[in-house]
Amino acid sequence: MTLRRLTTILTVVLGLAPITFGLNFLLDPQGAASGFGIDPWPTGNEAGYFAVKAGRDLALGLNILVLLALGQRRATGIVMALVTLVPIVDMVTVLTHGGSAATALGIHGLTAVIVAIVAALLLRERPLVEVDRAVLPKAEAAIN
Repeated sequence: MTLRRLTTILTVVLGLAPITFGLNFLLDPQGAASGFGIDPWPTGNEAGYFAVKAGRDLALGLNILVLLALGQRRATGIVMALVTLVPIVDMVTVLTHGGSAATALGIHGLTAVIVAIVAALLLRERPLVEVDRAVLPKAEAAIN
Protein backbone atom coordinates (compact mmCIF):
# COMPACT_ATOMS: atom_id res chain seq x y z
CA MET A 1 0.00 0.00 0.00
CA THR A 2 1.37 3.39 -0.95
CA LEU A 3 1.68 6.25 1.52
CA ARG A 4 -0.77 8.25 -0.58
CA ARG A 5 -3.40 5.49 -0.37
CA LEU A 6 -2.85 5.13 3.39
CA THR A 7 -3.18 8.89 3.81
CA THR A 8 -6.43 8.82 1.81
CA ILE A 9 -7.86 6.02 3.96
CA LEU A 10 -6.90 7.80 7.20
CA THR A 11 -8.37 11.06 5.90
CA VAL A 12 -11.67 9.36 5.06
CA VAL A 13 -11.79 7.74 8.52
CA LEU A 14 -11.01 11.09 10.16
CA GLY A 15 -13.75 12.72 8.07
CA LEU A 16 -16.32 10.06 8.92
CA ALA A 17 -15.53 10.00 12.65
CA PRO A 18 -16.83 13.49 13.50
CA ILE A 19 -19.88 12.91 11.30
CA THR A 20 -20.61 9.79 13.34
CA PHE A 21 -20.09 11.71 16.60
CA GLY A 22 -22.32 14.54 15.37
CA LEU A 23 -25.13 12.20 14.40
CA ASN A 24 -24.75 10.40 17.72
CA PHE A 25 -25.07 13.70 19.63
CA LEU A 26 -28.20 14.54 17.64
CA LEU A 27 -29.86 11.13 17.93
CA ASP A 28 -28.63 9.93 21.36
CA PRO A 29 -27.26 12.96 23.22
CA GLN A 30 -27.11 11.39 26.69
CA GLY A 31 -25.40 8.25 25.40
CA ALA A 32 -22.93 10.24 23.33
CA ALA A 33 -22.20 12.58 26.21
CA SER A 34 -21.07 9.75 28.47
CA GLY A 35 -18.19 9.01 26.09
CA PHE A 36 -17.03 12.62 25.85
CA GLY A 37 -15.42 12.62 29.29
CA ILE A 38 -17.38 15.07 31.42
CA ASP A 39 -19.65 13.57 34.04
CA PRO A 40 -22.29 14.54 34.89
CA TRP A 41 -23.12 16.08 31.56
CA PRO A 42 -25.38 19.16 31.63
CA THR A 43 -29.14 18.85 31.72
CA GLY A 44 -31.96 21.29 31.09
CA ASN A 45 -31.14 24.31 28.94
CA GLU A 46 -27.43 23.52 29.16
CA ALA A 47 -28.08 20.27 27.28
CA GLY A 48 -28.66 22.48 24.22
CA TYR A 49 -24.92 22.33 23.72
CA PHE A 50 -25.41 18.79 22.42
CA ALA A 51 -26.84 20.27 19.22
CA VAL A 52 -23.96 22.77 19.04
CA LYS A 53 -21.40 19.96 19.31
CA ALA A 54 -23.34 17.90 16.78
CA GLY A 55 -23.36 20.77 14.27
CA ARG A 56 -19.67 21.43 14.79
CA ASP A 57 -18.74 17.79 14.28
CA LEU A 58 -20.94 17.38 11.20
CA ALA A 59 -19.47 20.50 9.58
CA LEU A 60 -15.88 19.44 10.32
CA GLY A 61 -16.34 15.97 8.89
CA LEU A 62 -18.17 17.15 5.80
CA ASN A 63 -15.51 19.80 5.06
CA ILE A 64 -12.78 17.18 5.17
CA LEU A 65 -14.65 14.69 2.99
CA VAL A 66 -15.83 17.24 0.41
CA LEU A 67 -12.36 18.74 -0.04
CA LEU A 68 -10.86 15.27 -0.39
CA ALA A 69 -13.56 14.20 -2.88
CA LEU A 70 -12.84 17.32 -4.96
CA GLY A 71 -9.19 16.32 -5.13
CA GLN A 72 -8.07 19.26 -3.03
CA ARG A 73 -5.56 17.30 -0.96
CA ARG A 74 -3.49 20.32 0.08
CA ALA A 75 -6.60 22.24 1.14
CA THR A 76 -7.75 19.12 3.02
CA GLY A 77 -4.40 19.08 4.83
CA ILE A 78 -4.73 22.75 5.76
CA VAL A 79 -8.25 22.24 7.09
CA MET A 80 -7.15 19.17 9.04
CA ALA A 81 -4.24 21.10 10.54
CA LEU A 82 -6.72 23.74 11.71
CA VAL A 83 -9.17 21.08 12.91
CA THR A 84 -6.44 19.78 15.23
CA LEU A 85 -7.49 22.61 17.54
CA VAL A 86 -10.89 20.99 18.14
CA PRO A 87 -9.69 17.86 19.99
CA ILE A 88 -7.11 20.00 21.83
CA VAL A 89 -9.88 22.28 23.11
CA ASP A 90 -12.00 19.21 23.93
CA MET A 91 -9.06 17.75 25.89
CA VAL A 92 -8.58 20.96 27.88
CA THR A 93 -12.33 21.17 28.49
CA VAL A 94 -12.43 17.65 29.90
CA LEU A 95 -9.37 18.31 32.08
CA THR A 96 -10.77 21.57 33.46
CA HIS A 97 -14.31 20.31 34.07
CA GLY A 98 -13.76 17.31 36.28
CA GLY A 99 -13.17 14.70 33.60
CA SER A 100 -10.49 12.06 33.88
CA ALA A 101 -7.00 12.67 32.54
CA ALA A 102 -7.14 9.23 30.90
CA THR A 103 -10.17 10.23 28.84
CA ALA A 104 -8.82 13.69 28.06
CA LEU A 105 -5.44 12.43 26.91
CA GLY A 106 -6.42 8.99 25.63
CA ILE A 107 -9.35 10.13 23.50
CA HIS A 108 -9.02 13.83 22.74
CA GLY A 109 -5.23 14.19 23.00
CA LEU A 110 -4.57 11.11 20.89
CA THR A 111 -7.11 12.30 18.34
CA ALA A 112 -5.28 15.65 18.05
CA VAL A 113 -1.98 13.85 17.45
CA ILE A 114 -3.46 11.56 14.78
CA VAL A 115 -5.20 14.44 12.98
CA ALA A 116 -1.96 16.46 13.03
CA ILE A 117 0.02 13.53 11.58
CA VAL A 118 -2.48 12.99 8.75
CA ALA A 119 -2.55 16.75 8.07
CA ALA A 120 1.24 16.73 7.82
CA LEU A 121 1.14 13.75 5.45
CA LEU A 122 -1.34 15.56 3.21
CA LEU A 123 0.67 18.78 3.27
CA ARG A 124 3.93 17.08 2.30
CA GLU A 125 2.42 15.32 -0.72
CA ARG A 126 3.36 16.41 -4.19
CA PRO A 127 0.96 16.37 -7.13
CA LEU A 128 0.83 13.05 -8.95
CA VAL A 129 1.96 14.65 -12.21
CA GLU A 130 4.51 17.42 -12.22
CA VAL A 131 4.14 19.72 -15.21
CA ASP A 132 7.38 20.93 -16.74
CA ARG A 133 6.70 24.64 -17.28
CA ALA A 134 9.26 24.81 -20.09
CA VAL A 135 7.49 22.09 -22.09
CA LEU A 136 3.95 23.37 -21.50
CA PRO A 137 3.96 26.15 -24.17
CA LYS A 138 5.31 23.71 -26.79
CA ALA A 139 2.61 21.15 -25.90
CA GLU A 140 -0.11 23.79 -26.15
CA ALA A 141 1.23 24.95 -29.53
CA ALA A 142 1.22 21.37 -30.81
CA ILE A 143 -2.42 20.96 -29.80
CA ASN A 144 -3.53 24.20 -31.48
